[in-house]
Amino acid sequence: MLLEQILNGLTIGSTYALVAIGFTMVFGVLELINFANGSIYMLGGYITLMLYLGMGGHFLLAFVLSILLTGVVGFAMDRIVLSHLRAKKAPKLTGLIATMGIATVIDNVILLFFGSQTKPYPNMIDFGRFYIGETAVNSSQLVILAVAILLMVLLSLLTYCTKLGKAMRCTAQNADAARLMGINVNLIIALTFFISSMLAAVAGTMVGMYYQSIDINAGFTVGMKTMASAVLGGVGVLPGAMVGGLLVGLFETLGASYISSGYRDAIAFAILILVILFKPAGLFGKKKINKV
Repeated sequence: MLLEQILNGLTIGSTYALVAIGFTMVFGVLELINFANGSIYMLGGYITLMLYLGMGGHFLLAFVLSILLTGVVGFAMDRIVLSHLRAKKAPKLTGLIATMGIATVIDNVILLFFGSQTKPYPNMIDFGRFYIGETAVNSSQLVILAVAILLMVLLSLLTYCTKLGKAMRCTAQNADAARLMGINVNLIIALTFFISSMLAAVAGTMVGMYYQSIDINAGFTVGMKTMASAVLGGVGVLPGAMVGGLLVGLFETLGASYISSGYRDAIAFAILILVILFKPAGLFGKKKINKV
């Protein structure tokens, strides 16, 4: 029973980790809390469903197109709204409020096209179950874990082993110095939003398949949980977002199993409060030293 719950927790936690990575990438580059992240996660799941139904069951093509289209939404969000705020040197609070407005727009567009009812979702990664001792293991769980781990590894390689990743890290460290080095800072920021949104689309689609349903309220809840994941690991720290997402998934699942399922959503926020109180920088974060 315990092993089964741990596997459940790691499965859902790996999807939180994917969204939290995108969240922490945006924060690392811009020091901006992207409140639209959860809505984009939900949008990716709905776009996959819409394309799947519209293309007569070609799921893989629908999934790939959904990832790209959701990435374009994130790219456009920065180029159309946030880049203009940066050009006007608007306060960071203005950008945060703008992402909240974008999230509201996305939520209402989904509501307009899909309605408020929970939609059934096809599970294309269910290849049956097998047993480890007395523990039942669903193939969907293993596929989600494998995809999430693969994407985490690829993103880590992109961030730390490529010129694009170096440009992202330079921009995060000092945008003005990055411009002097010839880096197109606005393009790098827009690409960060593009990658972040693609990761959210993957997570949204996999969770939809895992639960075999998708709901209009999923975006807000997951957005808050991924924020908790990022804070737990250390906001702006890529490995921290990965570990934080997995831990939040584990704590949530174990708490729901051994305490009460009614506290499932509250657990992530309780973790967020405890981390802020006792370790504000997170597990992998470091305190900033402000020189006077």
